[in-house]
Amino acid sequence: MDDLGTARLVLHLLSVDESRRVAAGEPDDAARWAPGYPSQGEVFAARRFLETCTNTGDPRPFGNYEIRRREDGQAIGGVGFHGTPDENGSVTIGYGLVPSVHGNGYASEALRALLAFARARGVTRVEGDTDHDNTASQHVMIAAGMRLTAEDDQLKYYRIDWTDTTANTGLPH
Repeated sequence: MDDLGTARLVLHLLSVDESRRVAAGEPDDAARWAPGYPSQGEVFAARRFLETCTNTGDPRPFGNYEIRRREDGQAIGGVGFHGTPDENGSVTIGYGLVPSVHGNGYASEALRALLAFARARGVTRVEGDTDHDNTASQHVMIAAGMRLTAEDDQLKYYRIDWTDTTANTGLPH
């Protein structure tokens, strides 16, 4: 599986070995990880991916992607799927960035690329959620084309639906 690319980012699909290193916080090349990477979110996602591999097999390409800046190759966060599409073609996503790069539009850029990738592979719905007070994440999902569909005492729920998954999606290269 090839990496996904955007104007400023490379979304690198993590292998099992790379996920083990992220889960353990042990880089293969320390200069490649920006300070603060991996966050608790990336560690949790790597552990979930490894558990999925053990229980049901490798879900790639619906796995975790390390977000790397093109300019310096540093890993600045992660974006990915919580598993393969369900029987209705729906997947759940998550993402996060190291604090030092917040506010540069990287999360929206990465999420748009992941959504285009999912749509091009027949996914009909992508869902995500965020805490009520995480307005930055809410802005990211809205900027990527997702819409608020529900909320409860703890979370706000967003999604995007497609009925025509064969449309030209402008899939990043």
